[in-house]
Amino acid sequence: MSISVKFFASLKEQQPNAASSVEGASTVAEVWASATGGEAIPEHVLCSVNLEHRKPQDAVADGDEVAFFPPVTGG
Repeated sequence: MSISVKFFASLKEQQPNAASSVEGASTVAEVWASATGGEAIPEHVLCSVNLEHRKPQDAVADGDEVAFFPPVTGG
């Protein structure tokens, strides 16, 4: 089971050595942990699976693309 992983904006800078794919993860949070060497997913990180917004506890499947985005602010 291979899952593609993408980090965007400041998360990409904070995780320069993160894996671009992981195996054996069953949730979005497990994908983060596998890609980052065991770190817990930060509370306000936005997540998507196959371009759809998801929560860290949501399930993932073989072939999914999981993306992580920093919190968005604006004015």
